[in-house]
Amino acid sequence: MKTPWSGMARTAAMLGVGPEAFWRLSLKEWRMLTEAPANPAPIGRADLMRMAETWPDD
Repeated sequence: MKTPWSGMARTAAMLGVGPEAFWRLSLKEWRMLTEAPANPAPIGRADLMRMAETWPDD
């Protein structure tokens, strides 16, 4: 199986990663940059109320 370097380099460029930084990335770092984020837990009511107090809509 060939490594799709050109596609990976294009993805890196779209993410704002320059060529020098791209070639220094470890596989673990690459995966962290390109994997879809895990679904975070929904915000709780207490957090929502704290945010509403901090940044009111007035």
